[in-house]
Amino acid sequence: MNDDATAVARDGLTLVDECLERFFALAARRASTYGRASEDLWRVLKRASTGGKQFRPRMVLTAYTGLGGRDLHAAAHVGAAYELLHTALVVHDDVIDRDWSRRGVPNVAGSYRDEATTGGIPTPVAEHRGTSAAVIAGDLALAGAPRLIESSGVDGERRTRLLDLLDEAVFASAAGEMTDVDLSIGVMPSVDEILAMERAKTSVYSFEAPLQSGAVLAGASDAVVAALGVFGREIGVAYQVVDDILGVFGDEATTGKTAVGDLREGKRTVLVAHAATTEHWAAIEPFLGNRDLTDDQAEHLRFRLLCSGARDVAQERVERHASLATAALAGLPDDLRCQLTAIATELVDRVR
Repeated sequence: MNDDATAVARDGLTLVDECLERFFALAARRASTYGRASEDLWRVLKRASTGGKQFRPRMVLTAYTGLGGRDLHAAAHVGAAYELLHTALVVHDDVIDRDWSRRGVPNVAGSYRDEATTGGIPTPVAEHRGTSAAVIAGDLALAGAPRLIESSGVDGERRTRLLDLLDEAVFASAAGEMTDVDLSIGVMPSVDEILAMERAKTSVYSFEAPLQSGAVLAGASDAVVAALGVFGREIGVAYQVVDDILGVFGDEATTGKTAVGDLREGKRTVLVAHAATTEHWAAIEPFLGNRDLTDDQAEHLRFRLLCSGARDVAQERVERHASLATAALAGLPDDLRCQLTAIATELVDRVR
């Protein structure tokens, strides 16, 4: 990314922060008319929405400015909508996964649970309070996302298309999340079934829809919007497989994430789906999903996954989908193609 593009992106992300700040300030004023419980909920939700990498707004702004867009205020509202959608989906996902923390601190559910237990409330009741608050908070963030697009100042067909893209992102993510729930308790899925689930659950709202939204906002042709959708789909799949690999083989000091969590959860990933088709599965299955998995047992699982060829298969999938992603960029403006190629390399290089 050249210096001018970097400066524009930085300015745009600053405006995204300002959009979200205004959104939460208005919500706080509205909440004050409903009492302390509503005010507290919005305060915790705001805290949950801060500190992220703003990856989805970055996709919106990259596509928008790379296609000649200059109204950064409008683009910032669209980017903020996807950031708020991300908050909603993360809050709900933590409830589904029964997680009480994120990035090492209590999440929405954890905050409400911990407050209750500190006040002497029995743990089961406190946990119900926490999950209830998280469901409500996620609903509020979900409802707020289209409001941010409506506040962008865009009207007519472009406004309709932007809302349709956001709606499809929500629809796809819900379908992917439900599939993930089902895959976790049913027959071991295939690698392709895992990839289809990951694409719907995360890739659409994180890559495809934000990139296409930036293009629509910039007035790009249908062909360009479609090409960005293909790029987003393929690089999104590659990104998720990278996460699968790092979730087992990653350096915790580098990734900031535990390398035993996926193993203890028994998470259905490309690695696990492949290993289940090999002779090594008998040595893997008894340990996978053990909440009390020791470090030595985790190392045993990593060794067996390597022997099964699971990591090689996953890495091959990363390279294949990354290649398909960059191939989709042919015909796009040179600067945008270079920026997106750099992003693809950045994402894939996490495991190289």
